[in-house]
Amino acid sequence: MMDLANVGALDVARRRNQKTRQFTTFDLGKRSKTLPVPRGKKVTVGEVQGKGYIANLWMTFPGWFWQHWNSDAPINQSILKTLILRIYWDGADKPAIEAPVGDFFGIGLCEVASFASKYFGMSSGGFFCKFPMPFRKGFRIEVENLDEEIDTDIFMNVLYQLDDALPDDAGWFHAQFHTGRNDGPDPVLVAEFAGAGHFAGCAVSMQGRDRNYLSFLEAPEYVYVDEDWDAPRITGTGLEDYFLGGWYFREGIFHGPLHGVPVKDALSASVAMYRVHEGDAFRFGQRFRMTFVNPWEPKRLRPFAFSSVGFAYVDAPAGANPPLPKRHDLLCWYRVRNCDHQSIP
Repeated sequence: MMDLANVGALDVARRRNQKTRQFTTFDLGKRSKTLPVPRGKKVTVGEVQGKGYIANLWMTFPGWFWQHWNSDAPINQSILKTLILRIYWDGADKPAIEAPVGDFFGIGLCEVASFASKYFGMSSGGFFCKFPMPFRKGFRIEVENLDEEIDTDIFMNVLYQLDDALPDDAGWFHAQFHTGRNDGPDPVLVAEFAGAGHFAGCAVSMQGRDRNYLSFLEAPEYVYVDEDWDAPRITGTGLEDYFLGGWYFREGIFHGPLHGVPVKDALSASVAMYRVHEGDAFRFGQRFRMTFVNPWEPKRLRPFAFSSVGFAYVDAPAGANPPLPKRHDLLCWYRVRNCDHQSIP
């Protein structure tokens, strides 16, 4: 199955027969840059027919910050969790990508922090994804606003390359979301995929119920692949070790091209982490599952909340994501930064 590197700079230089296109929310006729997405509504942002791959997806939206042009508009950072992004490949009836916007772009804590990895990030008010996303017949992008108070407007630009020579072994890009509260010892499910493909990485956010508590980072990854389903094929030494840090991310936040920690707030017991796999991808022929499991005795552990998005290339266009949680369950955090008066009970 095609690796991410196969659509890198050298490959782009060779592909002279590609046709570059972009769809945008900017309606030139109406001179309107945005597409309204009222609370409680689901809107198709764009639909494209053809064969090729998405090369860059950028978007932004108001609601999570004070708007000087609309000073009476409600503000709540929780819209980063209640605004849902979905992408459907090749006419499939189930989205391969389904996740809250904040989680999909790397931080699920109902907050924004500027960082830029090679494949996704938050760019001082904008949100971008550069994972190459192949399609054979076309794609459709949908946004749903589950917020109870905020009507928002989507700005979006999606640059894609039409390419009749798309490799036959190019997998479809999937993004699978999980979230919940954990008493401490229960496994944290990051992703589970069926079929053949490779796991391309994940973004994970976690928060302890008690302040100054980070022992949820003791949990190493357990990776189950194909016939190794009862016992993990791959295990690590700690959760922060999987994200290539150490000692509970001793030196604080950082962000690199393939791994980083854009948020670490020990007082709030909050951490957001990401890692992308290229040559070190986990490959599977039939099935894949990844969890984090804490080896400590349950009596030593305390409750925490988490959310995650697992990224993979799979040999089928339709998603097999678990049902999206209800709004209240999406908002699993004990505290929201700068908005403690809005904390979830």
